[in-house]
Amino acid sequence: MQELNCIIIDDEPAAVRLLERYVSDVAFLKLQGAFTKPLEALAFLDTNQVDLVFLDVQMPQITGIQLSKIIKPDTQIIFTTAYSEFALDSYEVAAVDYLLKPFAFERFYKAALKAQIKFSPDVNKQDDNEDYIFIKTDGKHNFNRVFINDILFIEGLKNYVSVELREEQIITYNTLKYLSDRLPETLFIQIHKSYIVALSHINKIDNDSVWVGIKQLPIGNTYRKNFFEVINKRQL
Repeated sequence: MQELNCIIIDDEPAAVRLLERYVSDVAFLKLQGAFTKPLEALAFLDTNQVDLVFLDVQMPQITGIQLSKIIKPDTQIIFTTAYSEFALDSYEVAAVDYLLKPFAFERFYKAALKAQIKFSPDVNKQDDNEDYIFIKTDGKHNFNRVFINDILFIEGLKNYVSVELREEQIITYNTLKYLSDRLPETLFIQIHKSYIVALSHINKIDNDSVWVGIKQLPIGNTYRKNFFEVINKRQL
């Protein structure tokens, strides 16, 4: 089983002690440090390999949500907080899970296991040769099988993602990054913080937009260089 280096960031010493005990009881978690001051934790993250962070939301100096946007993108995050109203914010930063205090060891273990499974190489990664994926819709076990070639573009809608297909639209409670990680990299490209497009369905491109069918989508400045590098490699 893949071992994960983890740290704890929580300004409440009692919460830190509980998490330390829980971490010690999970064989695949290796605790690298526990911090009550988030800026000290950030300095540690800059110089050490950490796979997973158990991160409180309400803290002095900087909130957990703000800190999560600074942490390296390949570091997974599990939020721990007493405030349920922050749950939606956790989805915006692609958190692995959200633990609402007080939580039992069983709930903690389930969250840690999700991180371990997600961290494992190639788990849930769609191969370029596979022609479909399953997208979760409403309900715990409701999924739609979606053929890769039917996906026109994907739009992030704050707490949801809209998958635009040839014949229909599917709304899923997820993040753009989550779906991006599960799509073939050679077939899809992100052009904007809110849009991923299928290269095969792009009809027209100018400096600021792409057209997929009759839909005009913006090209964000952050993604412009990479997008046009990919396009230039495909030009005749």
